[in-house]
Amino acid sequence: MTLAGSTAIVTGSDSGIGQAIAGELAGLGADVCVTFHTDEAGANVTRSIVEAAGRRAIVMQIDVRDERDVERMFDRTISELSTPDILVNNAAVNADGTHVVDMATDAWDNVLRTNLYGPFFACRRFIRERRAHGGGGRIINITSVHEEIPMEGAGAYDATKGGVRMLTRTLALEVAADRITVNNIAPGMILTPMNQEALDDPDSRAEKTRHIPWKRAGRPEEVAKLAAYLASSDADYVTGASFFIDGGLRMMMGQDA
Repeated sequence: MTLAGSTAIVTGSDSGIGQAIAGELAGLGADVCVTFHTDEAGANVTRSIVEAAGRRAIVMQIDVRDERDVERMFDRTISELSTPDILVNNAAVNADGTHVVDMATDAWDNVLRTNLYGPFFACRRFIRERRAHGGGGRIINITSVHEEIPMEGAGAYDATKGGVRMLTRTLALEVAADRITVNNIAPGMILTPMNQEALDDPDSRAEKTRHIPWKRAGRPEEVAKLAAYLASSDADYVTGASFFIDGGLRMMMGQDA
């Protein structure tokens, strides 16, 4: 499996899953646009990982809520690397436990603009660029098991992940003639900064993993290897799908009911 000669944009690649994906794609031969929102130091670590693999990297501070920033991200990637062949929409904000009845409109808007508008802006520009270059390409959206499983206190988050699921399916139909594949990766519990408590506290980690059939949390590099497959020519016949990587967590719905 190789990605030699390709260019990837991986949003939110300053840490966790995004950082692991950027490194994995670089290891297979891709140049990478690394983006961050606040963690510049983390993004520079990712840059070093990409460059250690012998590939080129650029680092950009991006607010995916702002379509002008997303356009700027593509413009610089095209100028300094090449037209991207791979888009990984990873940047997202997590749920904060607020019930819908207590949620401020601004908080709702922030989650939707980050988790749903951001992928929309990026997918739209990516497709336009790929069509201008004769088609082909890979879109990989990082969702969550919560694209399917609701969670109390996560109304906005659940809505966005479910929204990206349907955006992915719709796009898969719309761009099939262009030979652009569009897929989701839907992780369960992965040991990243989004699960900082589980990273720091073994007791918390044990409590959170006891309902996972595999009895452990996932690792970012496991998600990254799946992303690399979906980005490769090996996955040419795969589109419109959600790949759950959760140690069997999704199968536990309805247990003990």
